[in-house]
Amino acid sequence: MSKKISAVFKSLRLRTLPLSLAGVLMGIFLAVADYRVGAWTVVFILLTTVCLQIISNLSNELGDVLRGTDTAERQGPQYGLNSGILTIKEMKGLIGLFIGLAIVFGLLMIHASFGSIFSFEGICLALLGAAAILAALKYTLGRNPYGYRGKGDLFVFIFFGIVSVMGGYFVAAHTVSWLLLLPASAIGCFSVGVLNVNNIRDMKTDAANRVTVALKLGLHNARIYQTVLVVMGFVLMIAYCLCRIFDPWHYLFLLSAPLFVSHIKGVWTLEDRALDSVFPKLVMGTFLFSLLSGIGFTVFLW
Repeated sequence: MSKKISAVFKSLRLRTLPLSLAGVLMGIFLAVADYRVGAWTVVFILLTTVCLQIISNLSNELGDVLRGTDTAERQGPQYGLNSGILTIKEMKGLIGLFIGLAIVFGLLMIHASFGSIFSFEGICLALLGAAAILAALKYTLGRNPYGYRGKGDLFVFIFFGIVSVMGGYFVAAHTVSWLLLLPASAIGCFSVGVLNVNNIRDMKTDAANRVTVALKLGLHNARIYQTVLVVMGFVLMIAYCLCRIFDPWHYLFLLSAPLFVSHIKGVWTLEDRALDSVFPKLVMGTFLFSLLSGIGFTVFLW
């Protein structure tokens, strides 16, 4: 039983959660800087986000195993299903469990924020949540998964960046500004970077039955792409700060730069399984970037 529980936690990939939380935290912090936000709304936003990320992680593992992408030659870590400890039936059960939790927490989030799940805003958010669940499932599952057709970068940018930041802001503040596209795109760039560095690591095993942007670009250009994504994240956030009333606290996120620099250095010097060491630097760098950005815009409230 202990091996099963350990395998489940491996498949949940808890190390990815800071990345998924980074976007909604950015949106929540920016909303708190401008509006009064309810505590329960924040709690349910975070819980819904965690469930959606776990659905994505579990579905990704299941899809890769069913398609034979994850083999003994896989460069990344072994999880519960591809290690043989969990069965396909058990994995499907886990996915169903977290879909149910995502629906429950999502509806509680809508009710906490808008007072009713049947308001126009509530219905729109419910549909957006359904789309997020479907996107998480379709990454590697189904007859024509978009993750196998080189479209993963676009979907990650949309859902982990634009939807995450602007959706979090809207649920918290009941309004949204197009100016938020700048910080949302910054988080989107970093999120795509996490996908890209994984694809760089798995280029040798993906080549047989999968198309990724990294494979299309080749190793050298994929590294350039990774560098551009990270640089653009900072450029977009600086642009957002310049559009707001000047306050030096707004640039607090620059303190996260050393983690990103270390990450890029690793991307340019390491290959294959060794790239696993640069993954947490980008994930935690993105989370710290979001946290510092939020603190920078709300510090005057304290």
